[in-house]
Amino acid sequence: MAPNAAEPPSVALSITTRQIRELDLSPLAPLQAANVESLVAMAGQLELELHWPRADDDPRELSEVPEVRLWSLRADALNPWLPLVLERSRGTLTRHVAMLLPHGFSRSEGIRFAPESLDLWITHRLFWLDGWSAEAGVPCRQGLAQMAAVLGFELDPLFWSAAAPPPAEG
Repeated sequence: MAPNAAEPPSVALSITTRQIRELDLSPLAPLQAANVESLVAMAGQLELELHWPRADDDPRELSEVPEVRLWSLRADALNPWLPLVLERSRGTLTRHVAMLLPHGFSRSEGIRFAPESLDLWITHRLFWLDGWSAEAGVPCRQGLAQMAAVLGFELDPLFWSAAAPPPAEG
């Protein structure tokens, strides 16, 4: 079956149990060395395959496993662009954000983030990513809006005008 033309090709990184236990971010090294333009072009393409053994009777989601959550927190803290590049349609981005924010899970609705936490986190991350990309001359607001939408965050049409830098004094 041919890939959906609307979906960008994905790149998978396998994160081993050892790497999780040791908080080893070496699988991200090629991305850490990439320039802003390459990372923006990769928006929505990275799948993180987190390998953590669980017993058949372990009901926890990966985001409830302290070791996996700690690895994800470290990866996010040292690579604030990570949410931008994470795959969106199959849940990689949502799972990553679940590692960072309080949430609940229901079989009918899936992951439900604490609204105030999501509002604060996504607003902070949108401001950071917009400034980071603008500083490099690589606009990515459309990708950022898509990232926010996947997480159920609807951007007010005036959001970017409020985020625009003030005019230069002259």
